[in-house]
Amino acid sequence: MGLLERCEELFKSSNLYEVLGINKEASEKEIRRSYYKVSLKVHPDRAPEDPLATEKFQVLGKLYAVLSDTEQRAVYDEQGVVDEESDALSEDRCWGDYWRLLFPKITVQDILEFENKYKGSDEERKDVIQLYVQHQGNMDVIIASAMCCSQEDEPRLCGIIQAAIDSEEVQSFPAFTKESDKKKKARRKRANKERQEAEEMQKEMGLGDEDDSLVMMLKQKQKSREQNFNSFLSDLEAKHCKKSGPQKGKKSKK
Repeated sequence: MGLLERCEELFKSSNLYEVLGINKEASEKEIRRSYYKVSLKVHPDRAPEDPLATEKFQVLGKLYAVLSDTEQRAVYDEQGVVDEESDALSEDRCWGDYWRLLFPKITVQDILEFENKYKGSDEERKDVIQLYVQHQGNMDVIIASAMCCSQEDEPRLCGIIQAAIDSEEVQSFPAFTKESDKKKKARRKRANKERQEAEEMQKEMGLGDEDDSLVMMLKQKQKSREQNFNSFLSDLEAKHCKKSGPQKGKKSKK
């Protein structure tokens, strides 16, 4: 399966720019920042509850490799294809190392500080509104796609969206304004199940009741790793960079 097909499967869009939440005219700096934001969201150690996190992380690495390369980006923009056999998309490449090369000083504390600054910011508001428009008010997808977001943040995100609707900044989508109670309850049920699984993981990791957050779980994992590694990301190659078999075909199309 080619890069565009994998993007469609994992991110519900085969448009590389849409996956990063940017437009085709985005600058190199904007592409890099968006890649950083989205890759943090699916970082295998940041999203332990997502069984597809590792695959998403690797696909995002390939996506960025295309859009950060002037020639490959030009071909994609003009023809809508990606050269799957280019050196940049080599299956032997370790995308964890690639990420660390781009962001060498990122630590758990950096991630936590980013979350604290991001929540409630104008940047978050812009991202939430963009998700609302992109997914036409589907809160299931919006909650799943929003950065630094959990079920507890839903009322806050709904407030952001409703304010934008009231001010006529965005249109009113029935999926949002007329969402059924049944669908809302199903979403809460899924969230409660994930919370229970996180609590079970807590117990396995030996955390106390007062450490009932993902933040504390990440810190515990960091402490354990530091016994053998110098940083939070040092073990990505061993854990998350598995080689896969060769792909057929030279190019994938939009």
